[in-house]
Amino acid sequence: MMRWRSNQYKTQKQHQESDHTNTEKQDHDVLTGNAGYDIEHLKRKIGHNGDVHFRELEITHLHVKAALIFVDGLSDQDLVNKGLSALVMNQPHQVSDEISQSGKGILTSQYIKNQIGSIGDVIESEKISEIVLNVFMGSTALLIDGMPQAFLLGTVKKQNRSIEEPLSEALVRGPRTGFTEELSTNTALLRQQGKNDQLTLQKFEVGTRLKKDLIIAYMNDIADPKVVEEVKKRVRGIEIDHLPESGYVEQLIEDNYLSPFPQVQSTERPDRVISGLMEGRVAILLDGTPFALLVPVTFSMVLQSPEDYYERWFPSSLIRLLRFIAAIITLFAPALYISFISFHPGLIPTKLAISISGTRQGVPFPSLIEALFMEIAIEILREAGLRLPKPIGPAIGIVGGLIIGEAAVQAGIVSPIMVIVVALTAISSFAIPHYSTGIALRMLRFGAMFCAAVFGLFGVIMYYLLLSSHVVKLKSFGVPYASPAVPYHLKDWKDFVIRMPLLVMKRRPKMMNTDNTKRVK
Repeated sequence: MMRWRSNQYKTQKQHQESDHTNTEKQDHDVLTGNAGYDIEHLKRKIGHNGDVHFRELEITHLHVKAALIFVDGLSDQDLVNKGLSALVMNQPHQVSDEISQSGKGILTSQYIKNQIGSIGDVIESEKISEIVLNVFMGSTALLIDGMPQAFLLGTVKKQNRSIEEPLSEALVRGPRTGFTEELSTNTALLRQQGKNDQLTLQKFEVGTRLKKDLIIAYMNDIADPKVVEEVKKRVRGIEIDHLPESGYVEQLIEDNYLSPFPQVQSTERPDRVISGLMEGRVAILLDGTPFALLVPVTFSMVLQSPEDYYERWFPSSLIRLLRFIAAIITLFAPALYISFISFHPGLIPTKLAISISGTRQGVPFPSLIEALFMEIAIEILREAGLRLPKPIGPAIGIVGGLIIGEAAVQAGIVSPIMVIVVALTAISSFAIPHYSTGIALRMLRFGAMFCAAVFGLFGVIMYYLLLSSHVVKLKSFGVPYASPAVPYHLKDWKDFVIRMPLLVMKRRPKMMNTDNTKRVK
């Protein structure tokens, strides 16, 4: 027969607590120990949520009522049932022996923990607000009549995506593993890169309403302590309701939010993060996103690829040099075309000038309008290709570009040479390994085009000087964005535009101000 716990496990005084005392404790966000009252209070607080379940039961051999509170889909109930089986199935003589050993003849929290120890993490809490928060994070709350605390069981159901190759950073040669949305999986991937007791992972909690875990990773014997402390300071200063993705963190901790250049590097690759940590950089990993952040960052770093170090130095150097050229083409090719056609045709070789003028016959628009039409069309096609379903996205982009370009030339709206310039610019932007940097250069390209349309080649030069002065003044966590060019560090040029052999790059970048400078002995 179901009945409340006998006086052997609960004193008469606890049974006769007044409603006034219960109300006073509830006002102070504390459990009363009266399971019936506490459950009703919790039902009033969170019972209106359709996915919150209250499961009342009786632990027969203890003659005590209990209740489980969990969220459907977040808590692993198989794990809960397995853990509670020892508590429910215990024989009466075993219960009496273990409780009598406590010397008090009453049920203790240690006894409960011993019985449900197979579940894993078990935390005691008396605060209702803490209980509610943990239940909504996937824990299961166990309330037992006569005990003024709840047991929060670590029963979070893991729904992880399998480890896959990063889609945003494809390589021909290199590891095929990428981060996932599970923070514990990502930290494990970092640990698995190699044995080292200096790899430090410090956990923070971010978000004022929806809280998430954030990890700051660095090599304790390499990273500059000032940079590490600055990263911690900025992370602690984040005050926002929710951080759904690491892009929020990037925008909240960067030095200059008005700059078009990304001052934080994002990556899906564990090998790239470890390489950054070995240079003295600091990584930031947020739960719920596969993109980690690396700081500090310079402009040359966002034009580098992990594959640069997996191939021999000579082909890697040529490919990296091509990326720098592609960045210049992405930024200035349409502007140079506009300036030469509109203001400086005399600088073009005679035969080429005659050929270009012949192709432009019948085009009713000036070169700026012509370039804007094609550039905007290409950007729309690029965005449409990203948003369309994966099987048809690339096909639509290619076919759309061919059709629009050919139709525009046939209609006499643009010249064939403009189609070539715009196509070369678009292809060059794809060669930028960092997606955010590619977006920044594409955006700045329009500013260069307007300067070229107004002032010609002089305007392009002035625009370049303006960007250069901005980049020189820009910093990322105390490191100049233009390093190692400005300020000038000759030794860091071994891994700048040209990647020298690994045996030559014996020291870590000087601009990172690392404690341990040697990496090749």
